[in-house]
Amino acid sequence: MAVELKPSWLKVLSDEFDKPYMADLKKFLKEEKDAGYKIYPKNADIFNAFNKTPLDKLEVVILGQDPYHGESQAHGLSFSVQKGITIPPSLRNIYKELATDIPGFVIPNHGDLTEWAEQGVLLLNASLTVRAASPGSHQKRGWETFTDTVIKKISDEKEGIVFILWGSFAQAKAELIDQTKHHIIKSPHPSPFSADRGFFGSKPFSKTNEILVKEGKKPVDWQIH
Repeated sequence: MAVELKPSWLKVLSDEFDKPYMADLKKFLKEEKDAGYKIYPKNADIFNAFNKTPLDKLEVVILGQDPYHGESQAHGLSFSVQKGITIPPSLRNIYKELATDIPGFVIPNHGDLTEWAEQGVLLLNASLTVRAASPGSHQKRGWETFTDTVIKKISDEKEGIVFILWGSFAQAKAELIDQTKHHIIKSPHPSPFSADRGFFGSKPFSKTNEILVKEGKKPVDWQIH
């Protein structure tokens, strides 16, 4: 697991890579590969979210749980898949909500959300790797310790960040966030199992932009081209 992070992230996270839990995590990932398991995303994309969204440019966090576990799907950004890959159900529902929430939004023909990341939207999964065809297989191995630290560091170092927390797993992370200086938008998860229970109609994207404008910041252009 080669770690190359932007300087703004390294400044606040470099100590994490020397901690025992990270050594255990690296050992676990090596054992998985040595056993012949395919791991997603590929090594170069594990920290993609951080490298597309440097800490000094970060304005919004969308928290996911696990990378996609299918061939060529995951590329290190939560809810996003590489171009040419079928759009997964949760992302289809995100696009449906965008179409009713953001005037003029046109549903794209691909699921690559890199354009959001490049505008300061950190697309962070709680676990940064997964075994192929085995959802949740790399949970409780150390990634959550790392990404919880990331959320705390964002909370400590920044002000006025919008955290979008979909579903109970993401909402449990609210305790890591100083709500006196940041904004939290919550709703059920966009998964087909829960989208009808309050995700549709929750308008997280227009709410985010309203907050950003109020903070004197640039709104996100949610349209994916």
